[in-house]
Amino acid sequence: MSYLRTAILLAGLTGLFMGVGYLIGGGSGAMIALLIAAATNLFAYWNSDRMVLSMYGAHEVDARTAPDLHRLVQELAGRGGLPMPRVFIMDNPQPNAFATGRNPQNAAVAVTTGLVQSLSREELAGVIAHELAHIKHHDTLLMTITATFAGAISMLAQFGMFFGGHRDNNGQGGGLGIIGSLAMMILAPLGAMLVQMAISRTREYAADEMGARICGQPMWLASALAKIENAAHHVPNLEAERAPATAHMFIINPLSGQGMDNLFATHPSTANRIAALQRLAAEFGRGGQMPSSPPRPASPAPGPRGPWGGQAARRGPWG
Repeated sequence: MSYLRTAILLAGLTGLFMGVGYLIGGGSGAMIALLIAAATNLFAYWNSDRMVLSMYGAHEVDARTAPDLHRLVQELAGRGGLPMPRVFIMDNPQPNAFATGRNPQNAAVAVTTGLVQSLSREELAGVIAHELAHIKHHDTLLMTITATFAGAISMLAQFGMFFGGHRDNNGQGGGLGIIGSLAMMILAPLGAMLVQMAISRTREYAADEMGARICGQPMWLASALAKIENAAHHVPNLEAERAPATAHMFIINPLSGQGMDNLFATHPSTANRIAALQRLAAEFGRGGQMPSSPPRPASPAPGPRGPWGGQAARRGPWG
């Protein structure tokens, strides 16, 4: 089913891409746009994850460079029945995270330094479990492809503004002219954003529920979402502001909402997500402990600070 969704998404975005090309250059413009879309499809499938990680300056860590974080991801991936993804850290003060990759065998989880510094180990487990849920649901391919196409469509629409629509065979103004170009500049990126919204809003709720089941505690994720939402409004993410088409990939919208950026607010209300997690926790007892969770082992003795600045004394059962 995930591959069918991907095929439908690619077909829809390709059609939108061709429509923009037609407004720019008529039939020949549509054919050129089709060729560009085909190349974009191939690039997005094989390289969009690398592009996004590079865009945010993410660097890969392992069991030697970030042992606690790497072990936490490994344990949660095992609980979720997933292969161990690559782990990346972004040097960014805003607490946030995203997952990427074309399939679970080629997946990556990226977290910001702000996230690992501001959350407890339990809250961090909830966030990572949410990202692993996206990998398990094959959402990461949809998200990265959508981000690539949304950015490409926006650039193509802006490029088309310089041409004022296509011309007919006699060299006279054809198509919709300047009015069509203006409409294209507005409607084409808006169409791409609507696709983002349709994907992200529904998949975030599903990833929240699956993530809660993976880590075993819905309230860990609920607490993390509240902290991230509060910080995201006060701590800017400059890379996301420069590339708003990638905003839907993060667990919480990283954009400040200033100017036109709020058009890319593809996430559902954080308050509604927390309420859904609270209802899920209530189904499994007052503490939110889910039946499938293993017994909680004793926490290790307090030790030195971890690689992300958190106190070892705050570690939960994942230490």
